Parts: sequence; C-alpha cells; structure tokens
Amino acid sequence: MDSAAARIPVLWVCGPPGVGKTTVAWEIHSRLKRAGIAAGYADIDQLGICYPEPASDPGRHRMQADNLGAVVSAYRAAGARCVVVSGVVDAARGVHTDRIPHAALTVCRLRAERDVLERRFTARDGAGADAVADVLREADALDAGGIGDVCVDTTGLPVAEVARRVRASTGGWPGTDLPAARQVPDVPAAAGADGPVLWLCGAAGVGKSTVGFALYLRLLRAGLTAAYLDLEQIGFLRPAPPDDPGNHRVKARNLAAVWRTYRAAGARCLTVSGPMEDAATLAAYTKALPAATFTVCRLHAGREQLTSRIMSRGQGGSWAQPGDPLRGRSTARLLGVADAAAAQARALERSAVGDLRIDTDTYTAEEAAGTILTRTGWPAR
Repeated sequence: MDSAAARIPVLWVCGPPGVGKTTVAWEIHSRLKRAGIAAGYADIDQLGICYPEPASDPGRHRMQADNLGAVVSAYRAAGARCVVVSGVVDAARGVHTDRIPHAALTVCRLRAERDVLERRFTARDGAGADAVADVLREADALDAGGIGDVCVDTTGLPVAEVARRVRASTGGWPGTDLPAARQVPDVPAAAGADGPVLWLCGAAGVGKSTVGFALYLRLLRAGLTAAYLDLEQIGFLRPAPPDDPGNHRVKARNLAAVWRTYRAAGARCLTVSGPMEDAATLAAYTKALPAATFTVCRLHAGREQLTSRIMSRGQGGSWAQPGDPLRGRSTARLLGVADAAAAQARALERSAVGDLRIDTDTYTAEEAAGTILTRTGWPAR
C-alpha cells in the first residue's frame, strides 16, 4: 500500500436510493472544477454492470471496489488531486477499503426521513410498493449500522446546501494539503482481459448508450454472463490533459482494468459505448487490451433525428447519467450541440470509422441492437 502521504483523497458519498448521492457528489465535483482543482469522479453503479453476479460476491461490492481502486489509480496517474465517488456501499460491511489501496478514504452517508425518501424514490423511478419497501429496509440498515465517517441529513435541503454541509462535516474536504500532482508509471497491458469486445461509437446523440445497454440486456436474456461499460463514465477527470482532451488515455487504462475484473468474474463478452474520433483513438484502446478482439460498430443518424434526440435528452428524456452535459440546457444550446453532432456524423461518414455501420434513423434501440447482433454474429459462441 502507498504511504499515507502518497495516497489521494477520495470522498465516497453513499446512502439509500433516492437520497441524492449522485446529484450531491456531482455538485461537489463541479465545485472543485470551478475552483481549479483537478478532480476525478466515479459513479460506483457504473463499475459493476456485470451479470449474473458471482455467488461469492452478492451485491458485487468487491467487484466494484476492485474497479474503483483501478479508476482512482488511473485518475491519479493523469494528474487528479482528489476523487469524488457516489453510490451504494455494503450495508453490513461498509467499504472494502483493502481493495482501494491508493485512496485516503472519507465516507459520507446521506440520509432522509422515511416519507421524504419514499416520495423522492417513487418520483424518480416510478417504483411500486415492493421496490419502495426494499429502499426503506436498506435505509434502516444503513442507519442501524452507522455506516460512514460522517452522516448528513438531506431532508428539506437543496442540493447546494447538502454539498456545503458534506464538505463542512468532513473538515472542508479535500482540504488544502493535497498531494502534489505526479506521473504514475503506465500499467502493463491487462493480462487476463481477452475475449470479444463490441464498441458502439457515433456522433453525440446518436444513441450509443441506449442501443449499447439494450444489446447488453439481450445477451443476458440469452443466458450469457455479460458486461457493459459506458466509456464516458470512466473518464470524468477535469480538467482533461491538454494533449488528450477526450481523456482517452485514462479511459483506455480504466477499460482494461474493469474488463479484467469482469472477465475474472466470468463475463463472456463486453459491450462498450463511447465516442471514437478516428483509428488513432481505437489504437489507444487496443494497445491497452491486446488480447481482446474488438468489433467496432458505428451508429449513424441524420440531422433531423440527431436534433430530435438531443432535444429530448436535454429535457430529461433519457437516463439520468451523471454529468450529462445536455440535461437542462437551453434550447439555443441544444440546437448548437445538434449542429455540432451533425457535422461530427458527416466527418465519421467520410472517415468510414468502424467495421460495421448501422443507420438508426428508422430503428428503435431494441431494433438496432437486434440488427447489430444479427449482422455481426457477435459474440461468437
């Protein structure tokens, strides 16, 4: 393990579903960015999308901790001074700190009164009585176990105030005595991370994540142990290095580490969604995963469809992904993004990126996923 002086401050914001973990953690990360502090962010839920889960790891808490340890190390290597994490923890055991050796960890648990928690969760997920009962049981277990170094009650408070109280209760985390930015040597190519990887790329708003997750669910229904990863969710390092504005180096390192963890857990194949500008971008990832077999599928849509999807996403018509740059933006801003996306789609058409091109103008996500599997035969059995 690193010496205490060499470890990087990591703040893990946890609590039951509906308490506001992701929103509060992202607010803290955004404040650090505005203050000029290089900070990473990770949503722990995004580091455990591999099913069926191993019988020896119910809840996939060890799997998530292993992946978080790799992500923290990669962020540190890319210049991060601290890392913010959001997501669930093991209500019985807490955080598996032994699997995050480079972290000087502070755990802040958020809580809310039962009626408030029920109302928030139902409004967010449209959940039924059974799901609400599970959430309340988890909240009770976290309260009873006293999980966390500190606890902040969110009842009746706006996000900005909760974020302020979290930092105040943790001594002004991350403090002023941050470890100096340093270059950590590159890790060797990921051993044990072989197998088929399907990468869905394309312009902003084309539906990469939506189609990718639909495809992943099809694999689960077919009885495969499979994994899914959104590259954007393992590349939240702000500011990005000047010579790598897309954070592809840190994403490639994280992809290799996460896939190695999933492969060890029995995953047969990995579906990845994320941007790919050109062949050089792909090379950074294949270098990190030389034993894997990549199939690249480029999704395409015309300007009208891109505009419609981007406007819908800006109005909340997609999953509430952490750090979504479109949600809640003005109409003028969204139309500008749509213009840029249409130009990006034309550039990708000219460069013919990908082994396969799927025009999604007339496809639903389910139909696009089925077409990809049919045309590629992926993954080979």
